Amino acid sequence: MLAKLVFKIGQHFRNPSLKGWYLFLKKSEGWSIDQLEAYQLQQLKDLLNAAYQYSEFYKHLFDVHGVAINEIQSLDAIKKLPVISKNDLLIHNNKLHTQINFDKIFKANTSGSSGASLKFKREESADSFNRASIFRGYSWYNVKPWESNGYFWGFNFDRLSKVNTYFLDSLQNRFRLFSFQQNELKVFTKKMKNTTYVHGYSSMIYGLAKFVNANNLQGFPKLKMIKGTSEKIYESYQREVKQAFGLKMISEYGAAETGIIAFECKQGNMHINMEGVLVEEENNEIIVTNLQMRSFPIIRYRLGDYIKLASKEKKCTCGMQHPILEEVTGRVGVEVFGIKQRYPSLYFYYIFKNLAKNGLPLTYQVHQKVKGQLIFKVEQELTANNLKILQQEIEKYFKNDMIYTVEELESDESKNKKTQSFISNLS
Repeated sequence: MLAKLVFKIGQHFRNPSLKGWYLFLKKSEGWSIDQLEAYQLQQLKDLLNAAYQYSEFYKHLFDVHGVAINEIQSLDAIKKLPVISKNDLLIHNNKLHTQINFDKIFKANTSGSSGASLKFKREESADSFNRASIFRGYSWYNVKPWESNGYFWGFNFDRLSKVNTYFLDSLQNRFRLFSFQQNELKVFTKKMKNTTYVHGYSSMIYGLAKFVNANNLQGFPKLKMIKGTSEKIYESYQREVKQAFGLKMISEYGAAETGIIAFECKQGNMHINMEGVLVEEENNEIIVTNLQMRSFPIIRYRLGDYIKLASKEKKCTCGMQHPILEEVTGRVGVEVFGIKQRYPSLYFYYIFKNLAKNGLPLTYQVHQKVKGQLIFKVEQELTANNLKILQQEIEKYFKNDMIYTVEELESDESKNKKTQSFISNLS
């Protein structure tokens, strides 16, 4: 098969260690929790030694906080180390990078959707491990990465960049959606008839599903997996996606600087990628340590998301012992201002989660331009009764401390950019 050959040749030159990492991950997915934690501890010790010896930032940080890395003899002992933030990565970028000579380095960067874009260097081994983690997730759905796939991701309108994108996509047997114009949607949908998987921004996949349903274009016999990334997957998305493609949208959770954190199995549970990350939950926030990257160590990093980990007693019928991430509940740090009080933006997550539980899944976005006032934008057309139910749920959380209106959310408001559930113009 030509597509497989081209993919394998490209992988050999770009990510020579990927095959080895993939075989390791397929083996370790059958490990016991004790084996997984033993591997994590060894990786953590190696990481701390490298960070202290080769990173000026971490040597100073550990010394100032009186941390002796040889005291870290258990996974729980990591709590002795200070937590770092995105600002630390930005401000101390040069000093944080290690002075290790790697055979191959890639330049990486974050999208900057939640603040300033972070640029850093990632060694080939860490890059390959991350890709292998994704491919392991694909294997759970009997998907091969070189199979025909549709991609919903950002792009550059610059002509040269667009040509380059087309070329790189062709090497990966990939085609992507460049706009939501009717003709492009039709072309993309036609190509999907012979496609094994689609992946990318969940809001864009949702938009395509609505187009398919509105035009009665269902029927994708080869489709095995629909993967949403980088955005929240609303329950309202799932209803459209299932109707359009006969599959639910699964979730992949991670970040450029942390690597893949969790991937959803066929039983619907998101398993922590234990071989790659150490995850802590602190005051409902996720603290992540990247166990594989040495060029730019990420140790006890406050990613900025609220999460909910399942209890250790919860086991998945898929057989994997990797702990389960039950929910990524929202972004940390944006406050909602009432007339008299302040509230966490997490309130919106629970308002609309409660509605979905009661059979009213909604696609929404909330705006605040003035203290004490909120604009709830909802994509679905609400009956008088559904509007009343929404109002009751809002008032349950904000009582008399907030004036609000409910408006229509235009579907093109979130196209071609990451969907934010709450947008505030207040500092």
